Parts: sequence; C-alpha cells; structure tokens
Amino acid sequence: MGHPRRRLRTSTAVAAVSAAVLAGTVAGPVTAAHGTTASSTVRFVEIPGDGGTPLAANVVVPGDADGGRRYPLVVLPTSWSMPQVEYLAQAKKLADSGYVVLSYNSRGFWQSGGEIEVAGPPDVADASKAIDWALANTPADPERIGMAGISYGAGISLLASAHDDRIKAVVAMSGWADLVDSIYSGRTQHTQAATFLTGAGYLTGRPSDEFKEIISGFLASDLEKEGDMIAWGKKRSAATHIDRINANGPAIMLGNAWGDSIFPPNQYADFYEKLTGPKRLEFRHGDHATPEMPGLLGLPNDVWNSAERWLDHHLKGEDNGVDREQPVQLTDRQGDQEGYPDWKSVPSGTERIALNGTERVLANLDSGANGGTVFLSSIFDQLTGLPPTVSVPLLPDWYSAVWKSERYATARQVRGTVKLHTTVTSNRSSGTFVAHLYDVGPLGVGRLVTHAPFSFHGRTPGEAFGVDLELFSTAYDVPAGHRLALVIDTVDPLYAEHNPFGAKLAFSSPAGDPSYAEVPVRD
Repeated sequence: MGHPRRRLRTSTAVAAVSAAVLAGTVAGPVTAAHGTTASSTVRFVEIPGDGGTPLAANVVVPGDADGGRRYPLVVLPTSWSMPQVEYLAQAKKLADSGYVVLSYNSRGFWQSGGEIEVAGPPDVADASKAIDWALANTPADPERIGMAGISYGAGISLLASAHDDRIKAVVAMSGWADLVDSIYSGRTQHTQAATFLTGAGYLTGRPSDEFKEIISGFLASDLEKEGDMIAWGKKRSAATHIDRINANGPAIMLGNAWGDSIFPPNQYADFYEKLTGPKRLEFRHGDHATPEMPGLLGLPNDVWNSAERWLDHHLKGEDNGVDREQPVQLTDRQGDQEGYPDWKSVPSGTERIALNGTERVLANLDSGANGGTVFLSSIFDQLTGLPPTVSVPLLPDWYSAVWKSERYATARQVRGTVKLHTTVTSNRSSGTFVAHLYDVGPLGVGRLVTHAPFSFHGRTPGEAFGVDLELFSTAYDVPAGHRLALVIDTVDPLYAEHNPFGAKLAFSSPAGDPSYAEVPVRD
C-alpha cells in the first residue's frame, strides 16, 4: 500500500520504570522540584476543586515569566492511585519550552480531599476548577488551554473537553473512551483488571459509597444490577458525550498500547473514528501505560515527544508538520511505524479462516489457552518479544476447539481488528467462551496474537444462536511457514466465567450461515 515505515527506538528498562513510578519514588523529578531552576520554577500548592474540595497540586512556570506575558496552559490530572509528582519530569520539560503546567492529584487519592468518584461529575468539574485556578494565579493564556494525562488522567481529560469549551487540545494516553467496553467487553467482567484497580484504589485513596456498590456488584456478577452498572459506566465514557466534544472541537490525540490489559485498543479506535475535529491516533507495542512510562522519569520517550508536538502545534501554533502527517500512526512489534489516513484504511484486505464442522467443548476448565496475566504478560512481551504461548497440538480437544489456516508461503501482516462469526449452542442458559488467535510455528507452538471474551445469559438451552465478536485490535507479523489458529475454550484467568457446572458448548457452521474468523491483513 505504500504506507511509510520508519525505524523507531524502543524503550528499555520498562519494568524498572514502572516499578519506580508505581512506588511513587520518582526521585529525579522530585529533586529538581525543590526549588527554582535556571529555566522554570515549581510550587506545590493546594487548589479548590468542585465544592471547595482541596486538591493537592503542583504548578510549573517558565523561568522567564513576567507580569506581561501569557503562556499556553496544560492541565494534568494524575493517573489512578498515582501521587501528585507523577508528571513533574514532563511538566518541567513543557515549562522549559514555554508552558504553564498545572498537575493535580485526582480527588479521593493521596493528599487530595473527597472520595474516588471514578471520573464522575465531580472529577470533571475539578478539571474546570483547576483551569480557573491557573488562570487566576499564573500567567496562563485563557485562549490556549490544553489537558493531558495517562490512564485515569486521560479519561478525565477527554470528559472535561466535552464540558469545558475552553479546552483547545487534549492528549489522552492509555486511557478509555468507553469504560463499559473497556472492562465489560463481550458482556464479560475483566476481573483481573478490575480487581487490580480496586485494590490500588483502596490502598491509595478513599472509594465513594457509589463506587463500592458498583464494583461489588460487578465483581460478584450481579446481573440484577447490570443495568445500573452500564449506566454508571456510560456516564463516565467520553464516547457517550461525543456530540458535545465534536461541538467544542478540541484537537485530540489518542495513544494506547496494543496489549493494554486495562483499556484495550478497540474502544479508542472506535472513538477516534467518531471525532470530527483535529485528531491523531497512535498505537504501540506494550501494556497499560508502559509506552509512556519512561517519559515520567525524564527518559527519552516517543509518546511524550509526540504529545508535545501535538500541543505545540495546537496551542502555540507551531508549524512542526504534525498536521501534515498521516493521522493514524501504528508501531508494530519490531518498532516499525506505519501511517494511515484513517482507522478503516489500516488493513488493505481480509482473509478468512473457515470454522467448519461442529466442535463441542466442555466448560469449567482452562485448556491452557489464555490471555496471560494482567500487566505482566504484555510487559514481558514488550521486553522480550515473547507473548503468551501454548502448544496447540497438545490442547485437550474436550476442553477446546481449534481451527487452523493453511500454512502461509509468505509472511502475513495482521493489522486491525479480527472478527469472529459463529453459531453457538449451549445446554445451559448462561455461559462464557474466550476466542484466542495464535501464530503457530512448524513445531506447533502458538504465540498469542489477540483474543477476546464473550458471555451470554437468558438463552434457551439447546437452541442455537449467532455470535459476532471483535477480538482486541493488534499489529502482528506472521512469519512465512507459519499458520494462524483460532482456539476457543471456556475459562481464562483474566475474565469472569459464567458457565454453570456441567455446561457444554457447541460451535457449528450452518450451510446458510457459515462460521469464520475474518483476519485483517496489510499488503
């Protein structure tokens, strides 16, 4: 297709960086922040949030600031469970280049007051209050305001852009646009991810009663409260407010990792396609927040470099070429970058793996095919190039169903979203299955390419029904001589299981409605 490809430096020591940041040490930025440098000044302050709730914050101002000059403002809400010093290294870098930067601890965490609202209305209002404070207490320019953040900070920034039209640019890294689709995709609870976030929230903050009730019902798979949980999540999703965001027209850059085990990439890609203003989408190899983590310690980092270029163009008016590049930028496992005009142009075609015949699977036992462990598996893959693996020929056929493509004579570049269409029959009214796509070498060892869960409820036992499932988007090169294998089983440690004891699932391919896995490929 002639898309440009260029070699990028891959980040190193990601595990060490992640450990340091999660521990809240951030020794380098803190040392620099204790006084005035030659180029910028840092102050630790307390600012009033919504309803007067005190928010612990720090503000970094250019060293040449005087009473007559105004600077573009960037507001940075902290990530989930992170201390207020999270962004200091990047805040100082931005201030040195001519920004006023205000970072604050999201309400309910660490020294900030209030309770954890999970990007609820008080969190969105806090963002506007932070802007108010900066305009009143710093040389910030009211016409040039941006927001940025990682994870929780990204979600709050996107939501704030729907409710505050002063925000002209947003950089949302490793965040969510659809909270429901992120942790409840395929109507299946992402239990490892939700448990990790909940535990971190209790350790570093004060969960609100509403959050406690919602997460309790979610982890307990309380279907009677499903409607309330979905409504709660939709309220906290930028995708719900897409019309307001488009009306306000901020320039939005979205960045995420292919293997993000908290907020999978599909929901960002779907949201990106619905944006009508200036926009950019970047996907890289790694797990949740790992692509941008080194930048938090002031190390060279492609994500933060791209973020600064985006802010420079849209807040400073710099002609740095970011508006002339292909707006969709994908980095594959080898560190090669590809540019596309939009998300739908990512694959140049599709190939189908026919899911012929009828395969029957016993439930309640993990066959060995699974998505790994939240954070750890994708981080290990990022560092070593080794995703979760399984011996496909040794998978027990009574607990798994396997279909294979032909062996490829030439390499296949899988790009985008794999789609599964199949017909399911269960002897129970509820159930769960997980579809895994593997790259299988000559010795039968399968490397995980992508996967996704699916659950159903209220079905008539013995009655067939159709299923369409999107697996998590990916960029993966299948070597020549390998083949792809779709593996379906009923248990994956990442997800809740809704298979009653003794459940059996059958996957068939009716003549009038054949089953298949549609694989997006790039020429």
